[in-house]
Amino acid sequence: MIAFTAAEIADITNGRLDADPGITPLTVVTDSREAVPGSLYVAKPGEHADGHDFIAQAFAAGAVLALVERETDGPDGTRFPAVVVPDAVLAMGALAAEAVRRIRTARAGKGQELTVVGITGSAGKTTTKDLLAGLFAAHGKTVAPKGSYNGEVGVPLTVFQADAGTRYLVIEMGATGIGHIRYLADMVKPDIGVVLAVGTAHAGEFGGVENIALAKGEMVEGLSAGGTAIINLDDERVAAMRSRTSATVLGFSAEGRGEAAVQALHADTNSQGNPEFDLQLPGDGPHHVSSKLIGAHHTGNLLAAAAAAFAAGLTGADIAAGLSSQAPASRWRMERTERPDGVTIINDAYNANPESMRAALRTLADLGRGRRTWAVLGAMLELGEDSIREHTAVGTQVVRLNISRLVVVGREARPLYVSAVQEGSWGDECIFAETADEAYDILSDGLEPGDLVLFKSSNSVGLRHLGDRIALPPQTPQHADERSTLL
Repeated sequence: MIAFTAAEIADITNGRLDADPGITPLTVVTDSREAVPGSLYVAKPGEHADGHDFIAQAFAAGAVLALVERETDGPDGTRFPAVVVPDAVLAMGALAAEAVRRIRTARAGKGQELTVVGITGSAGKTTTKDLLAGLFAAHGKTVAPKGSYNGEVGVPLTVFQADAGTRYLVIEMGATGIGHIRYLADMVKPDIGVVLAVGTAHAGEFGGVENIALAKGEMVEGLSAGGTAIINLDDERVAAMRSRTSATVLGFSAEGRGEAAVQALHADTNSQGNPEFDLQLPGDGPHHVSSKLIGAHHTGNLLAAAAAAFAAGLTGADIAAGLSSQAPASRWRMERTERPDGVTIINDAYNANPESMRAALRTLADLGRGRRTWAVLGAMLELGEDSIREHTAVGTQVVRLNISRLVVVGREARPLYVSAVQEGSWGDECIFAETADEAYDILSDGLEPGDLVLFKSSNSVGLRHLGDRIALPPQTPQHADERSTLL
């Protein structure tokens, strides 16, 4: 990370220094369990715990300075070395912004460049981030988020992994309200901004889909005239963002829209469900791409990564080769497991919204031709007043796609079960389970060699863990504590 002395941290954050001004932390953590010798521990208040309660543990593990909202005394009555600020999370953001500025300055002084790419959208952010990081890594030191670090805490933690040797900084940006993307974009000032889609995820928190579009568009509004906006022309709300930026617009389309500069020609999926197409870039191509991802819906993510890499200066040949070589890098995103008994598990339960749910079910139907298919579905959360309607629509889709078996898990997903029963008049082919343990027993008893099983739900529902349990070979013994309820 870029080094800051305690005095500099106090100055950048407008904080009060209560420590030796020369203390220079080597890393930043927000979890006391991750503290190591030389850490700056950020004692942020959380939803379930207050970081100030764990300052002693952080210093015991080697932290040398804390960023706090109130002074805290140690066991001997002396105060821990700290910078005291009104808001620890905003102070992290200020430090991250200064870190990016210093990296740019340091690299410019050597005639080098830092390229910052911001990625947002209602679905596909993490997959696109992983793809782009993989493309960049072959051409220079690349820093990208761990997992889905994409908020006001995760983005600074990603920035703190970068230093003057970093060539590419890939930032995933999530939001649950208007102004969140603007805040993150102002922090890192992306050179390239990618907007993937405007869906109904978090519609309840935003107050409607149009507000989601306003929020996601803050990405391209934050670009300078010298930047590049990567726009999904297959999504009409994203396409409309072209008028909201002064940056160069590079549009992509998986559906063959003629005005798109980046396209997937002859797009299809192979027998394993992997997208294949010829990549057309401005003045370059076509180059064949044979992806290792699962599902036709990933074609758009592949194109978005290709467009951003092209804007950053990579050649079409390198982009196509890189996209073709990459397997899924993050867990629980169309993660495929082949059990020894011939049961195939597709675990896509890291997150869910109506758009990603429909895409996953279409992939299940396509891959399951000639096989018995199971959809194990949990709730899509944060849909607000649209929740019942959207779950009902998914239940109807399951029947119309001729999915063989449906297991709906948890009370919040029950409208999905009811709509499937009403649409298909199913008997025991459609089952409602109150808990993941009930679903586990149903699947353990019912799965047969050759079956294909999809797990899909919002993250906090926990079906990804149920998917992991079912992915274990049947002969693997399980301990009693592994049978705890996951919902």
